[in-house]
Amino acid sequence: MRIAMLSPIAWRTPPRHYGPWENIASLLTEGLVARGHEVTLFATGDSQTRATLRAVCPQGYEEDSSIIPKVWECMHISELFEHAETYDIIHNHFDFLPLTYTSLITTPVVTTIHGFSSPGILPVYRKYNKKVFYVSISDADRSPDLDYLKTIHHGIDIEQFDFQPDPDDYLLFFGRFHPDKGAKEAIEIARGSRCKLIMAGIIQDQDYFNQYVKPFIDDQNVTYVGSADPEKRNNLLGKAAALLHPINFDEPFGLSVIESMSCGTPVIAINRGSMPELIQDGKNGFLVSNIDEAIKAVGRIKEIDRATCRKMVEDRFTIDHMVEKYIAVYEAVLEKTHLENRRPWGYYQVFSDEDTYKCKKIVVYPGKRLSLQRHQQRDEHWYILNGEATVTVDNNDMALTTGNSIDIPRKSLHRVRNNGSEDLAFIEVQTGEYFGEDDIERLEDDFGRV
Repeated sequence: MRIAMLSPIAWRTPPRHYGPWENIASLLTEGLVARGHEVTLFATGDSQTRATLRAVCPQGYEEDSSIIPKVWECMHISELFEHAETYDIIHNHFDFLPLTYTSLITTPVVTTIHGFSSPGILPVYRKYNKKVFYVSISDADRSPDLDYLKTIHHGIDIEQFDFQPDPDDYLLFFGRFHPDKGAKEAIEIARGSRCKLIMAGIIQDQDYFNQYVKPFIDDQNVTYVGSADPEKRNNLLGKAAALLHPINFDEPFGLSVIESMSCGTPVIAINRGSMPELIQDGKNGFLVSNIDEAIKAVGRIKEIDRATCRKMVEDRFTIDHMVEKYIAVYEAVLEKTHLENRRPWGYYQVFSDEDTYKCKKIVVYPGKRLSLQRHQQRDEHWYILNGEATVTVDNNDMALTTGNSIDIPRKSLHRVRNNGSEDLAFIEVQTGEYFGEDDIERLEDDFGRV
């Protein structure tokens, strides 16, 4: 399966610290590559991947203020859609803007909706509801106006998180500093429970940080350690007695919640959004309604078995679980879109199918070849549009390039191979009495179809 993975370009993929959408795009890409799929990752030029990286934007616009977001977003998205026919599936992690390109292509598009920034973006999703296949990241984060193929919870690379059975005595706030995420409330919970609080994350709302967080930072009771890279994140989450997650919005998912639990650290969260899908109250954390309930939950935190927290992530929220579910989605999409023209070696597009002739465009991927075959009821004429072909007709090999053509008489043994580094495309005109696929007699085949 040839998959184009469209990641955002706010941050590098994978992100150095913050960048949840880029993080999931990276984890899914690497998981697919490990399973043998051909993945092209469309991301920033400094991204790191074992897939084929295709980039027009050198680095994330949140990391380089000279990059104008809308300019480079448009160039980034169009770079993929201008080559859409190269892929079996396009997987969009870039919100609503790529949807506006989808009526211009035939390649099916799967869009993971990572959340709705506002109701104002819903008209775009509604317009392309029957054109694009939507995946939600939680059952809680679904719009009644849209059709969804599946809910797939995020998975994490659990090997990046060490299980810590013996924590220190501090509480942790780990997230962006914004009213939605509840940094102010986390401080109130820590003060009310007389516990030390460590806070980590990017400052997304400076005024909010200055008013509600900064006055309480004394490096004794409340410590701010900035944004955390993977190593720092592992240590902070693993050694915390509990993660405080007092959100003020219906959170679509919450990666820090399962990252915390993978270290064995339970989570105390406001019972909103996807939290009931991630936290089983009393088993891997506590679901609370307000600050007072959260303070009481801190007093009960030793009731939680940290090994159970880890086990629940292993059972439900790993990369393997996520990748397997997305592969099933891709297969379902290909079946729904009836892409019989997709083959292991490439694909074809029928232009005309009449009683006396048939015309189609055939594209062969680099390094691939068609089966050695013959036909009893038709002749063929091939015209090379672009690329480098080696055509075999009755044991004779001929090298053809753009503008060359060749006749393939009926009953002759023939095959074509793409020897170049780019896709080979040619027009095939069939003439004769019958053009069905069952007129193909295969004598040799790289894909077990003899």
